[in-house]
Amino acid sequence: MSLVFDWSALRALTDGPGTGGVLRREPADFRVEEQPAYPLSGEGDFLFVQLEKTGHTTAHVLRELGTQLGVRDRDIGVAGLKDRHAVTTQWISLPAKYEARLPAFAMEGVRVLDTARHGNKLAIGHLSGNRFQVRVRGAAGGADEAARTLAELSARGVPNYFGPQRFGLGGLNAEEGLRVVRGESRVRDPRVRRFLTSALQSVVFNAFVSRRLERGVFDALLAGDMAKKHDTGGVFSVQDAAAETPRAQRGEVSATGTLFGRKVKPLTLEAGALEREVLEELGLSPEVFGSRKGDRRLTRVYPQEALVTPGEDGFTLSFTLPKGSFATSVLREVMKTSVDAAAPELDAEDGADEGGNA
Repeated sequence: MSLVFDWSALRALTDGPGTGGVLRREPADFRVEEQPAYPLSGEGDFLFVQLEKTGHTTAHVLRELGTQLGVRDRDIGVAGLKDRHAVTTQWISLPAKYEARLPAFAMEGVRVLDTARHGNKLAIGHLSGNRFQVRVRGAAGGADEAARTLAELSARGVPNYFGPQRFGLGGLNAEEGLRVVRGESRVRDPRVRRFLTSALQSVVFNAFVSRRLERGVFDALLAGDMAKKHDTGGVFSVQDAAAETPRAQRGEVSATGTLFGRKVKPLTLEAGALEREVLEELGLSPEVFGSRKGDRRLTRVYPQEALVTPGEDGFTLSFTLPKGSFATSVLREVMKTSVDAAAPELDAEDGADEGGNA
């Protein structure tokens, strides 16, 4: 088992032939709309600004906005990062005292869509999810196959893989992340070091999800699993897998995988054995992740409001995913191609870490 990201090494859930096709011939082929975590109050010390951007990373837009308005980086709030090669909509926050300067902001490919006051600064993770609208070209007649696959994913859940954006050029970020945790890396930027070690966490998680698919326990639970309730977010330890698995099969709960770190305990019993098997095959142990806090991540998520619209040379997929999930995991199941594997410059689709500290 390798630390290098490779879609072909990760088991797909669906068995269909796939539609094939091409993504991102132009930015408008890939649209992302951030879904806020809460309604804005209309009053308070912060100005929330809804931006639409095309052809820019979120970081680039925020730097330019800060320069033009005279806002310090640390005073600008954002819930997550959005793709460069797409048309994306997201909210940012500024101290309200800069509201009068906002009309002077001008940047090619960026529009201000809306503003509203609120009582707190926007922070990483303050979103419920993202709405995607993705055009697949070069797949004439593929809409029916896409609809069948999307229906199965909506019923059974999508493997919640970290997509290629997390793993960089050639899928090599996790290898450099291992050098970071071993003290062998020449990378000194703390932010980059955190991102590289998160890639190492992510490759372990992906392998764990893939192994569950291989063993036929993707939509089942094992003794020792830490399962999460989809409605409330509550997490509980699974002792009686036979009693709890029907809830998983109904989509009420799902297993979680470990993003290893000093504050997260490894799984136990049968689930723990599967987790240790993956770690050993990657040549890793929980102790190497001591620089990270750690977290738990759902092994599957459910697309909401999923639609397929036929087009002249392909189709358009529309769906909503919860925060922390990658649209590429859905697209890969539908298309059965190495989706975006050759596009390492893309941003993570809603932030480097789900809570900013994993």
